[in-house]
Amino acid sequence: MFFLLNIILSILMGALAGWIAGKIMNSEGGLLRNIILGIVGSFVGNLIFRLLGFGATNIIGGLIVAVVGACVCIWIGKKLF
Repeated sequence: MFFLLNIILSILMGALAGWIAGKIMNSEGGLLRNIILGIVGSFVGNLIFRLLGFGATNIIGGLIVAVVGACVCIWIGKKLF
């Protein structure tokens, strides 16, 4: 039960982070793209912040990390395509 709730919260957090990053970066995309960017961005953001010696300890911090990571993913995508 806890595992399922964790997955649902991750998807919702990813969707929100992807939507926020899309607004910040002026990127157009649908809900599925936002969810994917948010989830991938969460991993990228965690990697970047851990390399810098920082980490998120609550849901707001996790959202900020995911948004930063999603912005990095959008920026890389814009440079490649």
